[in-house]
Amino acid sequence: MIKVGVIGVQGAVSEHIEATKKAMERMNINGEALWVKKPEQLREVNGIIIPGGESTTISRLMQKNGLFKLVKKLGEEGLPIMGTCAGLIMLSKEVMGGTQEQKFLGLLDVKVNRNAYGRQVDSFEAPLKLAFSSEPFIGVFIRAPRIIELLSNKVKPIAWLGDRIVGVEQENLIGLEFHSELTDDTKVHEYFLGKVI
Repeated sequence: MIKVGVIGVQGAVSEHIEATKKAMERMNINGEALWVKKPEQLREVNGIIIPGGESTTISRLMQKNGLFKLVKKLGEEGLPIMGTCAGLIMLSKEVMGGTQEQKFLGLLDVKVNRNAYGRQVDSFEAPLKLAFSSEPFIGVFIRAPRIIELLSNKVKPIAWLGDRIVGVEQENLIGLEFHSELTDDTKVHEYFLGKVI
């Protein structure tokens, strides 16, 4: 029985739970997706998703709820973790535009610009090229961060908007600028589950 925990302090939590369940069905995986609010829930998971939302709030609540140190430790130990939008910010080693009270997990060797795409009104959808699929994937960008630099050769691009990198993986980690959970296409969640099983 595979269990994927979605960090449920703020953001697109239910959408990730639904997308993960759909991906499990399509892959014939016996599993469940959990809404994680307490550290003890993480002891039973095989993978973690950090959703989009507001990175300052997610950072503060993960620290307050005792999730921050445990997620960092599990990531360092090799547990698969996927971060989308604000989740990418939380995973990153270097963040431009971060606030003083924000703490980042520092697991993924990338530099990101926190509000590179502007405000909510500047949100958009666009077809993306994925490294693991011949079909395009519709990426939803909502106040998205931007990957500015890959900081080590451990980081591999896995998604592109035109010729610009918008998604990366580094061993057990996946970081995406876009919301993969806001479409009916479960390709990205299926790819993540490939690391989990």
